[in-house]
Amino acid sequence: MKMKQKVQNIVGIILAFLLFVGCFIAAFYITSIINKRMDLAPSALFTQIINSILGLLIALIIIKIALKIDEKKSGFFDSIIKAQKKIAAGDYNIDLDKNTEGLGPYGELVDSVHNMAQELSKIENMRQEFILNVSHEIQSPLTSIRGFAKALRNNNISPEDRLNYLDIIESESMRLSKLSDNLLRLSSLETDSIRPVPKVYRLDKQLRSIILTCEPQWVEKNITMDISLDELDIKADEDMMSQVWINLIHNSIKFTKEGGGISISLHQKEERIIFEISDTGIGIAKEDQEHIFERFFKGDKSRTPSVKGSGLGLSIVKRIIELHLGTIMVDSELDIGTKFFITLPKGF
Repeated sequence: MKMKQKVQNIVGIILAFLLFVGCFIAAFYITSIINKRMDLAPSALFTQIINSILGLLIALIIIKIALKIDEKKSGFFDSIIKAQKKIAAGDYNIDLDKNTEGLGPYGELVDSVHNMAQELSKIENMRQEFILNVSHEIQSPLTSIRGFAKALRNNNISPEDRLNYLDIIESESMRLSKLSDNLLRLSSLETDSIRPVPKVYRLDKQLRSIILTCEPQWVEKNITMDISLDELDIKADEDMMSQVWINLIHNSIKFTKEGGGISISLHQKEERIIFEISDTGIGIAKEDQEHIFERFFKGDKSRTPSVKGSGLGLSIVKRIIELHLGTIMVDSELDIGTKFFITLPKGF
């Protein structure tokens, strides 16, 4: 380190010397040009004095400009260091000069720190919102379980009420278990710790099997099913895609009123597979449609007070579709129905 410091000092002295030499040479040429233009012939002593004064002035101006630039750079670095310390402490409300035009790489550095703070702030807000949502979703079934478990301590309740309370406790426990499973599944999908394991299989057979499995649910509500499935092979993760179809079909049955209808179709267009599911259910408001794939989003709860869910299903569906290089879209009108469109490559 000492040797490096000595080398830096020597280089600094040499640069300072060259600066002064350059300034005096510049002063000599400036005075020569002025004398020629104005046809002057001052004495050698006077010329030397003028050259010396002018050379010193040029050197002083250059040094002053360099100091101002260095001071400005130091100011930028000081503000960036303070901002980074605030970010490290979890405070993303940093105050940096946004007027960085013409500052070159220093301006880009300020912009990048400012953008980083904004993105980290968004992530922190999402984290806080996620914690609040999870806490709310867990608290509701826990409150029910605690309340009905306490009621079971009463020896005077009838056997029918006792069985009813036990059914509710079992139902809420299953709801908690499903919430936990969905959270773990979504976390795994988003962090790419689970990757699709594709294989070729008959997609129409998979869909038909799932529809038949759901038959008790749609028969109970007297729902008419209109099925049109072309024979199609797909290369995809069969288990993951099963989650997609089960979620979408269950949702359609859940939100379709008694005596309504559901239509499911599967066909191929060029090299893409097109899946559509539409229902005559309660529909989704226009302002909610852009949020339905967000975690824990449930739309207008006042319209479906009896329908329970975690709000994670469609987030999982969207992530699985994205992992298979596909797209999912929704089109819906209140009290008319909802249609989901999924496009998938035949293989990826």
